Amino acid sequence: MDNNNFIKQLLMIGVGTTSLVAEKLREVSDEWVRTGQLNPEQAKRFADDLMTHLKSEQGNLDAQMQRQLRNVLQDLGVPKQSEMDELRGRLDRLERQVRDLENKSWR
Repeated sequence: MDNNNFIKQLLMIGVGTTSLVAEKLREVSDEWVRTGQLNPEQAKRFADDLMTHLKSEQGNLDAQMQRQLRNVLQDLGVPKQSEMDELRGRLDRLERQVRDLENKSWR
């Protein structure tokens, strides 16, 4: 499993969710303007303030989601990339040693 790709997909879901929230927010604020609950300037300010707040929270949510995903992967026993790299290095060294021993036995 490509962990970075999975994390990117989750983050894209978050971006899509934010876009959906922005669209619904525009619909609601337009409705409030139509019904006279807000004037256009108030609706714009309300939408801008809420979107600014959501965008600032998005970074926190992304970091929190990454931490939780790392914890889940660790609980499932999925090795970290650094652990895989270390194992590949050890395997390469062992293969080299086996080749060296085979070459010595043929001499």
